[in-house]
Amino acid sequence: MSDHAHDAHTGPIKTPAQLLWTSFFSFVVPVFIIIGLVFYVTRGEKPAAGAVDPEMATAMRIQKVGTVELRDANRPLQTGEAVYTAQCSACHAAGVVGAPKFGDAAAWGPRIGQGYDALLTSALKGKGAMGAQGGGAFSDLEIGRAVVHMANAGGAKFAEPQAPAAAGAAAPAEAAAAPASAPAAAVK
Repeated sequence: MSDHAHDAHTGPIKTPAQLLWTSFFSFVVPVFIIIGLVFYVTRGEKPAAGAVDPEMATAMRIQKVGTVELRDANRPLQTGEAVYTAQCSACHAAGVVGAPKFGDAAAWGPRIGQGYDALLTSALKGKGAMGAQGGGAFSDLEIGRAVVHMANAGGAKFAEPQAPAAAGAAAPAEAAAAPASAPAAAVK
């Protein structure tokens, strides 16, 4: 009975020769499988790098990772109409992909109701099929002018945004025009 119980607990390897062959094949067979897979993957007819068009292959290998774009900071700011014509009219002139048409008061009404800031945010960050315009060919102020141009054509009464330097220069002029007693009355 003890021999029978002992046989029930042993594995398939019964002799030292079986152990030797099992150990040999457990290392050799995977090595041959890997060699076969490497041969299979590398045997395909593949043209050498640059064999078809060496100049194009070289250009692709050494292409730039990023770009730097220099702009003239002193260039005059574009008007809203000029920015609309250059950037926005491609979609807003014809109403492509749900863009409200230029001058269509019914389409612009709900958008105008959200206010200038919401319209500017949509223009700068993008909305729906319209991509973000911020950081593009025009400054945020110029995009704002285009938003005012389109919204005013649709029935809004937004004032065109001015450059910060112009607003800063206007403040001292307004202060000089104000009566001298006005600031004293504000301080109590």
